[in-house]
Amino acid sequence: MQNRYTGDIGDYGKLGLLRVLQASGLSIGVNWYLTPNEDHNSDGRHVNYLHSERFRSCDEALWLQLRQIVNSGRREVSALQDRRILEATFFSPVLDFSGMSKAQRLSHREKWHRSALASLSGTDVVFVDPDNGLVVPSAVETRKENKFVKPKELSDYYRKGSSVIYYQHKARRPDEFYIEQHSLLLQGDGFEGSTSYALKFRTTSQRYYFFAVQPRHKSTIEDAMREMMSTVWSNHFCVL
Repeated sequence: MQNRYTGDIGDYGKLGLLRVLQASGLSIGVNWYLTPNEDHNSDGRHVNYLHSERFRSCDEALWLQLRQIVNSGRREVSALQDRRILEATFFSPVLDFSGMSKAQRLSHREKWHRSALASLSGTDVVFVDPDNGLVVPSAVETRKENKFVKPKELSDYYRKGSSVIYYQHKARRPDEFYIEQHSLLLQGDGFEGSTSYALKFRTTSQRYYFFAVQPRHKSTIEDAMREMMSTVWSNHFCVL
């Protein structure tokens, strides 16, 4: 996540999803995986949905809140940490590797992660929002690794008793690639007893939300997602 994305179509989808889970009675923790703003592309400009009744009808209260934020020019994740948007525990320190050596980056990230674990401990669902999704081999231990989530970071949340949802950007690969990637993740250490669930947000820049569901949350989350997909949200989300 970057501050410049605040209030874009991606936020509408992810916050809409989390609001449905919150309404089912689950407590929510959010790690924004906030990184410094970049300016090499036009990401974050997808806000035309704020002029569309088709989107407004999905969650009018959320739509109005995000429209107010975008129109105000205050496009920072701190503006989303509002109980009128989502009653959640938020972790928003920036994961910034500027000027750091490899050893410093590794140490800094570990301290950052431990702080996030402590902050979000005890929440039913932890949502993590890296720019790109699961780390890829070419990014491991590089300066760009802050744009990804590490498998162990996800499993650490799961081991602490939370169900976990992570954002995954869709690049030039078919759905099956990302589904298999997620399946292999859950077969690894730290996700014992988990159930997989996956949603694809099909509007504008396509993206996925992959779940590692704790056994005690399985029926609640499945019921909440079934309810969500019975509404107009199904025009934008599909179950994989």
